[in-house]
Amino acid sequence: MGILNLTPDSFSDGGRHAHPAAALEQAQRLIAQGADILDIGGESTRPGADPVSAEDEIARTLPLITALRSISDIPLSIDTMKPAVARAAVAAGASLWNDVAALRYAPEACDVAAELGCQVVLMHMQGEPRTMQAAPHYDDVTAEVCDFLAGRAQAAMAAGVAREKIWLDPGIGFGKTVDHNLALLARLDDVVALGFPVLLGASRKRFIAALHPAADAPDARAPGSIAAALAGAQAGVAAVRVHDVAETVQALDVWGAIANAAGAAA
Repeated sequence: MGILNLTPDSFSDGGRHAHPAAALEQAQRLIAQGADILDIGGESTRPGADPVSAEDEIARTLPLITALRSISDIPLSIDTMKPAVARAAVAAGASLWNDVAALRYAPEACDVAAELGCQVVLMHMQGEPRTMQAAPHYDDVTAEVCDFLAGRAQAAMAAGVAREKIWLDPGIGFGKTVDHNLALLARLDDVVALGFPVLLGASRKRFIAALHPAADAPDARAPGSIAAALAGAQAGVAAVRVHDVAETVQALDVWGAIANAAGAAA
């Protein structure tokens, strides 16, 4: 899943693709590099980010969705907490709603997801973007994240979302310390064992810089991002959400070839 932020303040590439022409050019670049799906967002959810209106999100994202639908059949995801934005994006051609709030932002979110009939990603986040990194605390982060995700999946299904439409995301970097992130990455198979496709979004996250201070700039974190993606592949996640598509595709291709050769040898 290639990341395409259409915001002025995203932590990694804020402002670079805010203009429609630049956004379309980047989308085509990610497709050429091997992205299987594009995740389009119009609101930053970096730590400390301020919220934006649904109208602003729609104005930022719909022109690109419409433009892409006219030239490509690649699946498109809308990265939003707001049901109104999801509804507009799906009407324009998106097929997945990637929700960092796990359908909790608005009371009608689960019902809207069921009505739209699209795939939906339910992500774990402790707190909300403006405050989530203030003092995250867990007794057992993996168990608590798994319990939360299982509960949100049940809530979505109770509202009418088909089980086969539901994805889960452990929410690396969303209300979690470095140690929390590492514990989740080490036990991703517990999240996979819940029985839903898992999306892993660790690309360019700040915990990489904490482990390797030379990677303070987000665009210097590709190697660490790839290491996390390979950990996800080893655990059986269904997709990785990344900024560096070409590099990650190459790494996963080589990892997959090695795994296949190991299986053949056995």
